Amino acid sequence: MLENLDLTPFILSFKLAGVTTVILFILSLPLAWYLSQSTAKTKPFLEAITALPIVLPPSVLGFYILVVLSPNSTVGAFFEDLFGVKLVFSFTGLVVASCFYSLPFMVQPLQSGFESLNKHMLEASYLAGKSKLQTVLRVALPNIKPSLITALIITFAHTVGEFGVVLMVGGSIPGETKVASVAIYEMVEVMEYGTAHIYSAFMVLISFIVLLSVYIFNQSQRKIGVL
Repeated sequence: MLENLDLTPFILSFKLAGVTTVILFILSLPLAWYLSQSTAKTKPFLEAITALPIVLPPSVLGFYILVVLSPNSTVGAFFEDLFGVKLVFSFTGLVVASCFYSLPFMVQPLQSGFESLNKHMLEASYLAGKSKLQTVLRVALPNIKPSLITALIITFAHTVGEFGVVLMVGGSIPGETKVASVAIYEMVEVMEYGTAHIYSAFMVLISFIVLLSVYIFNQSQRKIGVL
């Protein structure tokens, strides 16, 4: 049975997770830094919007993303007419949807890490003539390694495990939008329980290894800090 397994859904899931993680890191870094340093009255509002995907049912989030990205919408029509890019039932659409769905899993660990930094260290960086960008990249990030690694790994793992949002936005096009979670769902529907067991066990193993890696790394960093 193992020889006949189609690994394409897993490859597609890892590709989606990798692209989403890179994009979210670039987009979330300035947002997390702003939220960690800001005392503006709008901060709780921005934090609530950022955290919304955690509490929203994936079907609800997926539905609204589908509406916004559809060819009948202003956004969907703009990208399709100007760039020839179809944002629904395509890999590009999955990336856009995944960025919304996994946003809090990147922003919140980074924000927490930035907030834990010694303010005097940041002030010393500014006094030394470094810009905000240099301070973030050369001072802040190297000193929040546990938070940074947690953000990257959890975002990647969370994206690999997506189901509701990717099904709503991408459907199930083999080699294009049929990721591992969707493939498992379809196997259960047609009662291919043996293959579904293998796919699911693989997902459980991946999730466990990812979480174990995060906890081991964070524990080692705490020990280094104590020493």
